[in-house]
Amino acid sequence: MKFITKNSSSRKPLANAFIDDWQWNHDDRSDAVRILNNGHIAYFHIDWSSGTAAVRGNKPINIYPNRKYYWEVLLKDRVFGTSMMIGLTTSQAKLYSDSYINLIGENKFGWGLSHKGLLWHNNHWSEYAKPFHENRSTLIGCLYDGHNGTLTYYKDGECLGIAFTGLNSIDDYLYPTISSTAAQSQFILTIAKREFLNLQDRCRHVLRQTYSFEHQHLHRWQQILPKRIFEYVILHEESAEFTRQHQVRKKFKAKVMKRHS
Repeated sequence: MKFITKNSSSRKPLANAFIDDWQWNHDDRSDAVRILNNGHIAYFHIDWSSGTAAVRGNKPINIYPNRKYYWEVLLKDRVFGTSMMIGLTTSQAKLYSDSYINLIGENKFGWGLSHKGLLWHNNHWSEYAKPFHENRSTLIGCLYDGHNGTLTYYKDGECLGIAFTGLNSIDDYLYPTISSTAAQSQFILTIAKREFLNLQDRCRHVLRQTYSFEHQHLHRWQQILPKRIFEYVILHEESAEFTRQHQVRKKFKAKVMKRHS
């Protein structure tokens, strides 16, 4: 896995792309993280901090191979302490430590950027960007390119260059992940987008942008639309695809372990 620090264009990626619907996962977090605002706000160490906590997104960003995903996270003004991080992890990365550490990237299951401008993976670090200003809100964008296997960061709209490569060789799901040692720190998921899959996907995007498919309106749409179209529009098939792929991977790993036992 390489660290790359070359700067490139500052144009925000995937400006006209599918609006993804993932949130911070209430069921895949440290107890020191509270999830608010329908999964868009992660509030860390509400009273005081006694270690490092993390939370993953509720959907991996590599369900569809060779696609680009982009998301932005606003670190609210309490930016300070040992480590505040944003990056990717597999489900094998731990979400809490009773020490103050750089949790995302402490082992081979994570790739992260800390607020001190350092990249971390497999417990190795590399200088990448200037440290974030303390006690000042900072907007971090993340661009995952599934075709090239890269992760690129943006800071307050400026591209910082490719940070990690070789991610398309990881035979596991990759989840957006954030971590913090700072008491009462907040991370707000402001944007989550992905490339369109095909023309049908573009049409679905237009429908979702034109009409409301919020929870309180779903019953009405269910009465109007045929079942398959309804499930497609509300992204049910993405959840089903994730479940199907997860089961396939689980069976494959079980076979491999059985062969070596």
